[in-house]
Amino acid sequence: MSGRWFAALLAVVVGVYLLPSPIDPRPHTLKGPPPALEGPLAVNTRLQRGRRLFTGKLHGPESFTADDEGNVYTGTVDGKLWRIGPDDSLTFITHTGQNLPECGSSTDYEPVCGRPHGIRLDHRGQLIVADSYFGLYSVDPQTGEKTLLVGSSEGADGVPFAFLNGLEISSQTGVIYFTDSSSRWGRRHVRLEVLELNSLGRLLSYHPQTGSVTVLLDSLYMPNGVALSPDESFLLLAETSLARILRYWLKGPKAGTKEVVLDNMIGYPDNIRLSDHGTFLVGITTPPFLDLTAPYPAVKRFLVKMKLSG
Repeated sequence: MSGRWFAALLAVVVGVYLLPSPIDPRPHTLKGPPPALEGPLAVNTRLQRGRRLFTGKLHGPESFTADDEGNVYTGTVDGKLWRIGPDDSLTFITHTGQNLPECGSSTDYEPVCGRPHGIRLDHRGQLIVADSYFGLYSVDPQTGEKTLLVGSSEGADGVPFAFLNGLEISSQTGVIYFTDSSSRWGRRHVRLEVLELNSLGRLLSYHPQTGSVTVLLDSLYMPNGVALSPDESFLLLAETSLARILRYWLKGPKAGTKEVVLDNMIGYPDNIRLSDHGTFLVGITTPPFLDLTAPYPAVKRFLVKMKLSG
């Protein structure tokens, strides 16, 4: 009996191995194991003391921004934009895609329903929203009227956007900085994007006066959150799939160049925000799980095929 089970298992493994793989990973060696969780990195429970709001009402809020009146704005996994009042009231503003009952129930509906990711307020009080599927929007937070600034199909330099993500706005120039995490995988395939470990992401800027888009950096590994420094001489950029943070210089003798600020982090960085103290707050998703598989493309392909066949 054990021999038959082994033969059956072997047949399944061989069958899965021979299936075509949707990803095309290349060998990559990460910079050693993540740092030990000790000292300033020691595990703590501070976030568990927070108060959870709108349970069952806000589904997967991703990015937040606030106005001078204390209103907070966010977008959710069902493609909707919301305003949270100082009194904890919740007001629907609009949706970036179609408003279907199925929105938010499965990632399969995201290309139709939309998925707001980066969100900021510009100097006119308009919400600037990076929808992962549709493009860059300007939205009136009072009326919900939205204007498409640049569509994902238009993209930049002949390459469409596939996964718009982080967003930041210069208070000095009004320029909008944003990331396209991948030119291959959309947000609903984010696990394939991370596992493949490709360098198909870009950092871009949108100039409201001209409506033009400029590619500032390319060949990035899933660029995600972005944040400007207090004097706007540089911005920080999270490269999620490499668990590191880059600095891109906007001014000074290093303008137009990048450098690694933090590498081999304890987890994958996501959003970045400037704090009131001039430091940066970085959201960490999960601990790194690519260290063992990164050098072995065949293992990655097999894991993905196992997942899809299951």
